[in-house]
This record gives sequence, C-alpha cells and structure tokens, in this order.
Amino acid sequence: KGNFPDILQDHHAGAQARKLFDEANHLLDKIIDEKLFTAHGVIGLYPANSVGDDIELYQNQQRDEVIATFHTLRQQSKKRSGQPNKALSDFIAPKDSGKADYLGAFAVTTGHGVRELVKKFQADHDDYNAIMTKAIADRLAEAFAEYLHQEVRKSLWGYAKAEDFDNDELIREKYRGIRPAPGYPAQPDHTEKRTLFDLLAVEEITGISLTEHLAMSPASSVSGLYFAHPEAKYFNLGNIQRDQVEDYAKRKGMSVEEIERWLGPNLAYDN
Repeated sequence: KGNFPDILQDHHAGAQARKLFDEANHLLDKIIDEKLFTAHGVIGLYPANSVGDDIELYQNQQRDEVIATFHTLRQQSKKRSGQPNKALSDFIAPKDSGKADYLGAFAVTTGHGVRELVKKFQADHDDYNAIMTKAIADRLAEAFAEYLHQEVRKSLWGYAKAEDFDNDELIREKYRGIRPAPGYPAQPDHTEKRTLFDLLAVEEITGISLTEHLAMSPASSVSGLYFAHPEAKYFNLGNIQRDQVEDYAKRKGMSVEEIERWLGPNLAYDN
C-alpha cells in the first residue's frame, strides 16, 4: 500500500513495487503492440429536468416527450443544521423552474480480449500474469472513463472548455462535474443500469451486457451518468426508511419486496 510514484522509492516496499510496476508495463506493452484488447464506448447527452427525486430525459429541446426517467434516492440521516439530505436529482434543474438543463450517460469497456488472454496464461499455469491481465484491464477501463469524461467537459458538452488540470489534479477530481454509477454509494440500486443500457443501446454498440445480477460483462467496464452542476459532489446515501422505499418502489413500478432485495444493505429497518 502507498501512493504512486512515491511507493517506488519506499524503504520497505520499493524494490517489490518497482518489480511489479516493470512487469505490469511489460505486459501492457504486449497488449498494446499486439492489439490484444479492444476498447468500446458510447455516450449520450440529453435535455433533462428533475421532477421531485426523479430525473426526466427528453427527446428534444421542446421537452414534450420523455424518453427515459432515472429515479434517485435521498439521504434520510439526521444532519447538522443547514446540511441538506442530498439526492442526485438535486443537481438537475427542476422542471417547474423553467430552466433548461441536461444530463449525460455513458458506458465504456476495455474488456474485449481479456478473457482470451487470461485463458492463455492459465493454460500455461501462469496465474500471476492471468491476475495481472485482469488488473490492467480494470485500470484501462477506469482510464477510458476518465478520458471520455474530460472530452465531455472540454468538447462534447463543452461546459468547461478552459479546463487545464495536471494529472494529480485530475486524480483529486478538481474538475467540475461528477459521473456517479448505479450500484455505487449515491445510488446503490443496480436496477437503474437497465434504464441506462436501454437509453444508450449499450449492448448493441459496445458489446457490454448485464448479467442476471446486473453486473457488467466484460468485467472491465464502467458506466454511469454525467452531472455538470458546479456544486455536484459525490456522497453516500446511507440508511433509508421504509417510507422512502415504498415511494421509490411506486415511482419505479416495482414491488416493495423487490426494491428491498436490491437495497438490503441500505435499509434502516428489518424487512
């Protein structure tokens, strides 16, 4: 454990860290030179407004046809005075405000080709490089997501055209906007991936599919939403009460029992 690149010079772990780093780069060079992995990605930018804790996406600028709705969850823990209980919908202008707002969605993968390379190493009883292959693919997927988000901010959406951060500042997320993913702390409900995948035709365009448990396949894949609000921040939903679960189930057209199964770790009550 340690921070890169300082870990490479660490008194205790430096030698092993340098060995690991060199071997990973050697394998990465092989992957690049022989084009063993293929990257695929898709994004969409849509007119959007919030309606309560939901976010409506529209077909066009007239905003008279809803093409998708993302449902968000709101923190319910007791906060200090002046501290809001956040939901992701807070970062999109309310429909009744009359303000035109937008939401982005994306899915990327660097996982095509990973399974084949892993099987090759496993056939040679080389578990070390099989594990390394998966780790590199995961890092490449995160790098692809980071790169595409930068392209969105500076060009495709263009709300931060003058952005100029070095790598350390990018790692510390100094830029404006967030890209939360269904299944993560701000929105732990994985079923929202279905809406995202249908909206972007993810499987048809990128080859990423959803398993029965709504994990992405290939595993080295990242998906989520783009919020551009200057005050948009990541947060942890925490525990929620049954009243919100019932409201959420109604908004999504699902049973309370099914929602409880997906949100089990976040329930503040016994079900």
